[in-house]
Amino acid sequence: MDRKERICRLREYMESAKIDICIIPTADYHQSEYVGEHFKLREYLTGFTGSAGTAVFAKTEAGLWTDGRYFLQASRQLEGSGIELYRMGEPRVPSVEEFLRERLPDRGVLGVDGRTIGVNTGCIYEEIAKEKGGVLLYDIDIASSVWKEQPALSQKSVFSLPLKYTGKSTAQKLEQIRNVMKENKTDVHVLTSLDDIGWILNLRGQDVEYFPLFLSYMIIRLDTAELYAEERKFSEEIKRELKENKITILPYSRIYEQIKKLQKDTVLLDKDRVNYTLYRKLPGQSKIVWKENPEIMMKCVKNPTEVENIKRAHLKDGIAHTKFMYWLKKNAGAKELTELEASKKLEALRAEQEGFLWPSFAPICAYGKHGAIVHYSANEETNAQILEGGLLLTDTGGNYLEGSTDITRTVAIGEVSQEEKNHFTLVAAGMLRLSAVRFLYGCSGANLDYAAREPFWRESLNFNHGTGHGVGYLGNIHEPPIGFRWKCGKSDMHPLEENMVITDEPGIYIEGSYGIRLENELLVRAGEKNEYGQFMYFETLTFVPIDLDAINPEKLEEREKELLNVYHAEVYRNIAPYLSEEERSWLKEYTRSI
Repeated sequence: MDRKERICRLREYMESAKIDICIIPTADYHQSEYVGEHFKLREYLTGFTGSAGTAVFAKTEAGLWTDGRYFLQASRQLEGSGIELYRMGEPRVPSVEEFLRERLPDRGVLGVDGRTIGVNTGCIYEEIAKEKGGVLLYDIDIASSVWKEQPALSQKSVFSLPLKYTGKSTAQKLEQIRNVMKENKTDVHVLTSLDDIGWILNLRGQDVEYFPLFLSYMIIRLDTAELYAEERKFSEEIKRELKENKITILPYSRIYEQIKKLQKDTVLLDKDRVNYTLYRKLPGQSKIVWKENPEIMMKCVKNPTEVENIKRAHLKDGIAHTKFMYWLKKNAGAKELTELEASKKLEALRAEQEGFLWPSFAPICAYGKHGAIVHYSANEETNAQILEGGLLLTDTGGNYLEGSTDITRTVAIGEVSQEEKNHFTLVAAGMLRLSAVRFLYGCSGANLDYAAREPFWRESLNFNHGTGHGVGYLGNIHEPPIGFRWKCGKSDMHPLEENMVITDEPGIYIEGSYGIRLENELLVRAGEKNEYGQFMYFETLTFVPIDLDAINPEKLEEREKELLNVYHAEVYRNIAPYLSEEERSWLKEYTRSI
């Protein structure tokens, strides 16, 4: 069945359900960034494969909203579909909400599967419908009605992370959470966020693409807890551990019936991390305390065990990626090599490292003009040959038992143009400057983002994405509540705390020609404390060379040269002992002082 037939089937469903406008987000029932195959309805209908976007279908028109990472990809994949691309954040581009207000007829019906949207979004849609004298139809399963070939829910096994990796037991974490519940005078805490649940239970799974999470809900009470998940996924040993912590396993979908029983309870809920249907099924008598999930900060600030493990994961990743860069320099251009082959080689080198599980997100391996597509994903149709005279951008990561990694490197294949070198040098300068900042405690990513962008803005250039995001410990690779971004959202205003992990990834993208991005992960550290306050700094976790073949030293200030040289000395010291003699000789050349 082709795309037009799928959209036609959706509109037939809309007509039978008397829906005027249907909203299809990119989401599972847990607001996950990546989703399992069962939840890819938006991709099935539109053909757009990016990880973020909302499709809206009216009776005679349709639109897809996505952000700057995906503008080029979406415009290509939507071609011929009749679906208009709405570039979020661009001038004169209406938001989804503005579109709905304009297009929804009087007494119209908005339709959305309420399990796939958060409380805040659901309340906005409900208000829009009320403004028109209409209704929001949310207790519906659109996918099962229009997607006859929908894959089944994942039934993959759950696995346990021992204390040597987590640093804290489930009992300790539950005690922390219950203390917060008591402080807020609540007796029930409802969770749908998979990374929070996995963190609490020291369990991981394989139900979400790339992220090591398992489909579940959780209700935590002051003395017991309920885990809503398919019991067949758990070994007898894990079930015993759950029982020891007074946690009962109940069927995954039963949460929607159980939630109705919280008649006289005071419930701790996070508007950003509970789906709308679950919220609407709470009985009217229950009292809600709206508060950010306490697990968010607990897991974002890594404990000492996690910090040491994360450093080990990055050492392994640095070894694999440095070997990959050496391999690229020796092979690309000298023989036929494609984006997909390069991507497979990098994953194979990671797989040689003990404790490697699988990639931590969809790998980006983009040669030449593909590098300008911020979240490009190579496939058999687009798979470009890597030739001399161009840049290869790889944005990849690995899930290890010791943690997850995220690294971007852009490598010159043979000799590249002076413009490419100048832009590469600009990106390197921005990344190095941000990694070297010193700041007072209380600063957020919004305060510090300028350090990376200043070299760009000085030359009237910019990049259309955030400069960094928090990173989870074998959880979500994009972990709230922190980030680097000059257009501030709530997360970018959160103070940076010691032992948080955040990425540093400026870039530049020349449409139709090339893209350049460099990314290291940083650990937030506490420095000197004096009469002016607590000073903070970053410790770099990522150790892989920055390609000197693409650097124009004349474009670097003396301080930036010093930062590059110091970084490269650390790369050599950390990585060289794990390389062959030939690789080590190569690394010495590529980490030389300039």
